[in-house]
Amino acid sequence: MHLFDISIVVIYLVAMLGFGWWGKSRTRTASDYLVAGRRLGPLLYTGTMAAVVLGGASTVGGVGLGYQYGISGMWLVVAIGTGVLLLSLLFAPTIQKLKIYTVSQMLTLRYGHRATRVSGIVMLAYTLMLCATSTGAYATIFVVLFGWDRALSIAVGGAIVLIYSTIGGMWSITLADMAQFVIKTIGVFALMLPFSLAAAGGFDGIAERAGDEFFSITGIGAQSIITYFVVYTLGLLIGQDIWQRVFTSRTPQVARWGGSAAGIYCILYGIAGAVIGMSASVVLPAIESRDDVYADIALNVLPVGIGGLVLAAAVAAMMSTASGALIAAATVARTDVVPFVGGWFGRGGDERPVSEDVSASRWWVLGLGIVTLGLAVVVQDVVAALTIAYDILVGGLLVSIIGGLVWRRGNGIGAGASMAAGTLVTLGVMAYLEITAEARYDGIYANDPIYWGLGVSALVYVVVSLATRPTSPAVMAAWDRRVAGEVPEETPAELPR
Repeated sequence: MHLFDISIVVIYLVAMLGFGWWGKSRTRTASDYLVAGRRLGPLLYTGTMAAVVLGGASTVGGVGLGYQYGISGMWLVVAIGTGVLLLSLLFAPTIQKLKIYTVSQMLTLRYGHRATRVSGIVMLAYTLMLCATSTGAYATIFVVLFGWDRALSIAVGGAIVLIYSTIGGMWSITLADMAQFVIKTIGVFALMLPFSLAAAGGFDGIAERAGDEFFSITGIGAQSIITYFVVYTLGLLIGQDIWQRVFTSRTPQVARWGGSAAGIYCILYGIAGAVIGMSASVVLPAIESRDDVYADIALNVLPVGIGGLVLAAAVAAMMSTASGALIAAATVARTDVVPFVGGWFGRGGDERPVSEDVSASRWWVLGLGIVTLGLAVVVQDVVAALTIAYDILVGGLLVSIIGGLVWRRGNGIGAGASMAAGTLVTLGVMAYLEITAEARYDGIYANDPIYWGLGVSALVYVVVSLATRPTSPAVMAAWDRRVAGEVPEETPAELPR
């Protein structure tokens, strides 16, 4: 590893700390800290939305899939981009007008029922696991760059993310993500793609040495393609980390069209990553692990200096996902989980306005950041934990969340029953497949738990909602005012007494 390449990555990491201090100067209220004051215009919104969804799996993983499967390796990132597109075109304008902070608050507003509060616990588990996996991912880059062991790499990289996220909140994360978006765009589209493609002799050279089957868009297999769309596309529709970015948009139009631009960018990013991987399979045919392909291209194909910028792009991708998940976890914990759990002990379970005390939010980000660093160090199979969280998120919560946005007859009892049934069935099928270890399944990594969870959740939601009384007219009237954009700032929904 050339010293100049290492220097570029170090300069980038130091700049991240500077973004924290810049964000602090713009952070005066809870709205500033958690959702950047809901003031992001088209450029900032598009860049930060693309940055938060394109993490290590999209950048390093997407190139690795292209190396192994050819152009069909694009499907993972294409599924992510499709999720961003669908969210932006169908739901983002409505979500933006609600003037809330969390997905659970949307459920409370729409249904007016305490049964939906459990969604906050599921969302907290999901965001913590997402942050931990992203932290572990960029630590692997530090192991290669500096020769550190994994624990030290996690501690140093995690401390950088923790500092700039804690100090400036969403404003710091927004600036950091915008810088990361620029670096990823230059690193992938302007540097890696042309250099690697030229080294491989262009598409003709790839076809000559790798074969025409490398250009089959279904080469990765129909089952894998379906998996990507079920897990990532559906998960992106309801993830707190993604919704919290929607909350930062200045207007519903910015949320729709800025998000759509980000979705298209993600799809192009996936295609570029697959082509880079295809080129590497010709230039560097002996790489054993597909996760090493990205770094090997940076070190062995690109000129000195450019390789360092490309490695910085990989670190940028992972840090943007980690920081977005961290502030999402802190927002959910403080806004949803603490009031909900406090109700179990007679301390008032009703939702309260988010305090304007920014220091309290900083403590939550700091505390949960330390928790995720511990998770990244001690949990060996974090991917399995993230898979479980994703399965519960989609199998348990998707129907109630999307149903609340599109079907007025759905009610709180139906939503609560749907969440419980979907979650239990998802976990039950997952446990059954893991215990029986049938050869035709992949245990907890199989798609069947999500399919069963979604099916049962949808059935219960419709049947129970139709069998019980509709949502209170007062609750629906308050919801309609929110959807019309008549509420200037977040105030909690009043539950019926």
